[in-house]
Amino acid sequence: MKKVFAFFVIFSLITIKTFAFDVKIGDVTNIVGVRTNQLIGYGLVVGLTGTGDGSSEKFTIQSIVNMLKKMNVTLSDSIANSLQTKNIAAVIVTATLPPFSRQGDRIDVTVSSIGDAKSLQGGTLIMTPLKAANGRVYAVAQGPLSIGGFNFGSGGGNKVRKNHATVGRIPNGAIVEREVHVNLNSKNEITYSLKEPSFQLAVEIAKTINRFYRKNMAYPQDSGSVRVAVPPMYAGNVVELVSQINQLNVSAISKPKVVLDEKTGTVVIGGDVTIEPISISHGSLTVTIENKKTVSQPNALAEGKTKVVNNKKVTVDESQGKFLMFPQGAKVSDLVKALNKAGATPRDMMAIFQAIKAAGALNAELEMM
Repeated sequence: MKKVFAFFVIFSLITIKTFAFDVKIGDVTNIVGVRTNQLIGYGLVVGLTGTGDGSSEKFTIQSIVNMLKKMNVTLSDSIANSLQTKNIAAVIVTATLPPFSRQGDRIDVTVSSIGDAKSLQGGTLIMTPLKAANGRVYAVAQGPLSIGGFNFGSGGGNKVRKNHATVGRIPNGAIVEREVHVNLNSKNEITYSLKEPSFQLAVEIAKTINRFYRKNMAYPQDSGSVRVAVPPMYAGNVVELVSQINQLNVSAISKPKVVLDEKTGTVVIGGDVTIEPISISHGSLTVTIENKKTVSQPNALAEGKTKVVNNKKVTVDESQGKFLMFPQGAKVSDLVKALNKAGATPRDMMAIFQAIKAAGALNAELEMM
């Protein structure tokens, strides 16, 4: 089956429209040096009901031997080679260490199987050190897993599964053991980094800060950062300065965007997206080829042989094309409604949006995922 879509577009002068709205500086920026850190560790999940790693996973067996050795239990080679690991699974544990975390704080962890375990349901993660990129241990994780689903099977091959059974979470499952020291109060200068670089927003943030404190203390360095000098009255009390700056409102600019996810056929339209005067013709051509096998049987007096013959049937179905016209200032929501009435699928809309963008009549950024 083959489908062909044709699109004809007429457009006029393009003007990309943007929309301004007030946001707090703290919502659109980060402070350089104050960030989260990723942690990772290797561990074992025990207590599974026969859904753990198979005996072919040698690293799981070696991990069990090493763990028992630390507990003063020594296994001979013959016993180690005959270990059954179906109640144990080797896992990778990951977590995110928030800034300003202190010793004793608890953080969430994610536990993911790296062997051939069928499910981590009902398992318990045993003590697992979590390291940062510098190789130092910053947290230790342990506790029962929650997978938010299940995975059951029977000997007859029937299976029932809900959600992803080989990845689980432990809320507050890790205890912070080492702190990442950031002394804001000792700084005489702080730098704000914009989450989405914009020269206009960087200048707006600097002007807002200078206007509020009635002095030139903020300077935009580039489209992604603003440097702020700490005034003498806030020396040793930078935390209060940051708190005040984060609450200041600035006028941010939002560019309309249309996001297309071709893998799932999802179309997401953000903001008040408009299109230029445009006409769209949408039609489809379907070609179907059927291959049927029939038996050719000669008559009784003939000397022929019985044969299997392939009979092909070709059917062409061309649906009636529909021509849609949109005036100046029309919104994408109007376009979507019209296309829905015309019978266009989300994947058809993807092709249509790409054609409109190529023609220059879409007043928005088009992002493909």
